[in-house]
Amino acid sequence: MESFGAIGTVLGCSAGIALGGLVFAAYKLGLLYQLFHKTETKSPRHGGESVAEVLRAHGVKYVFTLVGGHISPILVACEKVGIRIVDTRHEATAVFAADAVARLSGTVGVAAVTAGPGLTNTVTAVKNAQMAESPLLLMGGAAGTLLQGRGALQDIDQMSLFKPLCKFCASIRTIREIVPTVRKALAIAQSGTPGPVFIEFPIDTLYPYHLVSKEFGVKNPPKGLMGKVVSWYLNNHLMNLFAGAWETRDVSPLPVDIPQATDDQSLLSRAKKPVILLGSQATLPPTPVNDIRKALENLGIPCFLGGMSRGMLGKDSPIHIRQNRRDALKEADLVLLAGTVCDFRLSYGRVLNRRSKIIAVNRDKTQLLKNSDMFWKPTIAIQGDAGSFLMRLSKGLKGHRCPEEWPQSLKAGDTTKENANRAKADEKTEHHLNPLKVLHRVDELMAEDSIIVADGGDFVGSAAYIMRPRGPMRWLDPGAFGTLGVGGGFALGAKLCRPESEVWIVYGDGSLGYSVAEFDTFTRHKTPVIAVVGNDACWSQISREQVPILGSNVACGLAFSDYHIVADGYGGKGYLVGREDDDRLSDIIRQAQRETQEGKAVLLNVLIGKTNFREGSISV
Repeated sequence: MESFGAIGTVLGCSAGIALGGLVFAAYKLGLLYQLFHKTETKSPRHGGESVAEVLRAHGVKYVFTLVGGHISPILVACEKVGIRIVDTRHEATAVFAADAVARLSGTVGVAAVTAGPGLTNTVTAVKNAQMAESPLLLMGGAAGTLLQGRGALQDIDQMSLFKPLCKFCASIRTIREIVPTVRKALAIAQSGTPGPVFIEFPIDTLYPYHLVSKEFGVKNPPKGLMGKVVSWYLNNHLMNLFAGAWETRDVSPLPVDIPQATDDQSLLSRAKKPVILLGSQATLPPTPVNDIRKALENLGIPCFLGGMSRGMLGKDSPIHIRQNRRDALKEADLVLLAGTVCDFRLSYGRVLNRRSKIIAVNRDKTQLLKNSDMFWKPTIAIQGDAGSFLMRLSKGLKGHRCPEEWPQSLKAGDTTKENANRAKADEKTEHHLNPLKVLHRVDELMAEDSIIVADGGDFVGSAAYIMRPRGPMRWLDPGAFGTLGVGGGFALGAKLCRPESEVWIVYGDGSLGYSVAEFDTFTRHKTPVIAVVGNDACWSQISREQVPILGSNVACGLAFSDYHIVADGYGGKGYLVGREDDDRLSDIIRQAQRETQEGKAVLLNVLIGKTNFREGSISV
């Protein structure tokens, strides 16, 4: 723990305090003296308890962390009130896990990390949550209130780091601010377009009075008037810090603002070849995802699902179209973008037919109209919640269904493409196993309640075409930011939210390196998951373009490393799977499922060869 005693040294060396400041301080001291002495100055209570009270009142079940002295009071207090503390091996993993909890539970995910490097380690994960629109509270430690900017341990300008990434940022300056600030942050995280929020807690706002007051003492005060002024100033600051700290405050949730969309049924009722593109926003509260699923089934309109909406219609729905999206959009006479953004995933809107009527619904105005000034124009643009829009649309068009021949023709194209994929999966690769065969086999054998976590490039890109999420909220990928390293944290959060479900991580051998150490976390926190690693000893998504374009494989080559042994070392169970295991691949997968049922996290290190399945797909 950093020394608060340095405050005296810092102030003792100053040239003096302006007379006007002294007068103001005296006036302030008189007011605070009455308030301060209403508190229990000998109370063992601390600011971490105020944080825990608010989190508990908001139904928070987990706080993810990597421990640090700055934030210990928060962790200890949360544990005492029944909030489970889940410690990871990297701060980014803690935020990724909180992100997964936010997506699967419909509440705010919470992470707490220490100051300085603890917080800088989370930046990528926080940005990923911002772009994925996940409601998340990040709490960070900070140097003491009087030491910030003076060279204290791990002291940097943290607020400037997180202001561009978060909807709301606050630095606690007094203990009485903790409850209202945390309540406000949690409401903002869920309101409008959800996203991350950040609160920093200087260390002196979290520890008990008796410790802080001891550390505030001036070790060698200057003699005379200067010594008295320094002591007086520090006492004034201490009283302000703790004044009113333990007064009873409302800790209940504040109202959450969710923009509601108006519906327009006329265009859809006249369309002969409509298509719905669903994005992650369609899964946000307050509308239950199963209600949205029923609404889509009632409409009977062909749907392409992306992000968290994958699995919305189950694995075998007649209106869920998985293949040939570009061709379908060329034919469509109406396209409904329900929480879908015209960014690189839709070629910035260029894949949309200019003759089609386009209805766009999004909570965020910027995302709603992205690139509409260049490549596409919405017929109707509605700022509001996509899920509730679909519910009202289904109700308003009750009895009206899309002509059946349209989804049937698209489904026929699906069948043709998927049969071709299966034929390609049966081909022999030059070395090792065919990755498509591996993915097909996992898809066939995974349990109906499985959650799939996608973390990788080429192997995961193939999985997106082959693996079928069994239901809503059963596919987790990073989202628009394309972040590698989400696997360990997403799987941890998913298994805690859905302990009865199989949780599968589909890893590339490159992305595995970011979070393989979390097998230690899976073991310690009894969260058995199954990781399938497509090991081709290469960053293949990059190599596939770099080699033919630039003539070099530099920095793309890896090794067929023994990742399964790493899993063993962290208390899990690892299997090496190669070509000689082709005939017993199903048996190995079933054995992995049995191991997880017995409490072991499992890693299948599957040696795979090369195919041309994703030739032509871009990585930039």
